Amino acid sequence: MSETDRNAPAGSAFAGALAPDRGLAARAARLLERVRDRRPLVHHITNLVVTHSTANLTLALGASPVMAYAAEEVAEMAAAAQALLLNIGTLTAPELEAALLAGRAANAAGVPVLLDPVGAGATRFRLEACRRLLAEVRVAVIRGNADEMAALAGDGGGQRGVDAVRPRDEGERAELARRVARRYRCVAAVTGARDWLSDGERWIACDNGHPLLAQVTGTGCMASTAVATFLAAGEEPLLAAASALGAFGLAAEWAARDARGPGSFEVALLDRVAALRPVDLEEGLRLARLDGGEGR
Repeated sequence: MSETDRNAPAGSAFAGALAPDRGLAARAARLLERVRDRRPLVHHITNLVVTHSTANLTLALGASPVMAYAAEEVAEMAAAAQALLLNIGTLTAPELEAALLAGRAANAAGVPVLLDPVGAGATRFRLEACRRLLAEVRVAVIRGNADEMAALAGDGGGQRGVDAVRPRDEGERAELARRVARRYRCVAAVTGARDWLSDGERWIACDNGHPLLAQVTGTGCMASTAVATFLAAGEEPLLAAASALGAFGLAAEWAARDARGPGSFEVALLDRVAALRPVDLEEGLRLARLDGGEGR
């Protein structure tokens, strides 16, 4: 047993209420301020369903989106950006080749890359595409639901479309994040009612969010865009990902108060993201460490 395994929280530590780390919230607040000061460029190679909503979310957070897919330009665009997001939701073979070109160029330029493995457990093509991307591109963060991440961890397919269908307790989902992080040497974010993030050694849990997120198409992809946008501000990946998911979840909580259903929630969500202030994150984020580390 490794020292990390020896120090891992017991299963019961993953369930129930977690004490928010105010130091993490303060760092997240400063990171939002940095995004808005720098207005970084976020290059998306994403799916047809969410192009509009993810571009608008990037703007609402204070960054600049660009959607570029042509093999003739993706390397140049990725190298000029501050973050690259690769989303396989409506992937085609030519788009996979473009994503590989963009990913290699981003790596060469020191630009962080995020992979959203949409529906990775649903078909062989999607899973093999993810495996190729992860073998040929150095990825900073992978964000997906539990079934997608289980497919990447080698636990088999069985996913129905892009939705997570297999129930898992919090301990299983936290451990899944750590396994994916270790396997691919990156930060892994398993999102759901409670988001679990790990760099293979540490965990951060995020309790911000609202059930209405599951009733609007593309909110998982929007969460990935939030993470890519915070990565673009130059922060280390674990904190950037946790901060972004917390900010997006907090905006969702507020949007739910304004909404009459999923349609009005979708509109209110964008408004609430745009209205976020650093002080809102400092006061409202529910991020917790499980390793006893300080949030400074």
